[in-house]
Amino acid sequence: QVQLVESGGGSVQAGGSLRLSCPASAYRAHIYCVGWFRQAPGKEREGVATIDRLDSTAYAASVKGRFTISQDKNKNTLYLQMDSLKPEDTAMYYCTARRLYCGDNWSNSSNYNYWGQGTQVTVSS
Repeated sequence: QVQLVESGGGSVQAGGSLRLSCPASAYRAHIYCVGWFRQAPGKEREGVATIDRLDSTAYAASVKGRFTISQDKNKNTLYLQMDSLKPEDTAMYYCTARRLYCGDNWSNSSNYNYWGQGTQVTVSS
């Protein structure tokens, strides 16, 4: 069983930065793809970014160039550096993991096996 616990959320003004963290037990035991999703009130959960065992990354078009996903395999921790934040980035952010490589369908939330409880990010204008 993989347990994911997000931290680092908060409230910032537009243009600011936040760094989310997600330490995971048994992070690499049988996990090939990890990533971040987000869900705003009244909207569907959407993929933000993923990274696999080979450090191959994928980003949503809306965050590319502003967000950076990374992982520390020694610390079993996933990160999401968020810069130039916009009000439309406001959402609950979830850490997730799956037992397959990310692939072209990385943004489909139904393909993931494990989820954290989420951390709230609020960006004010």
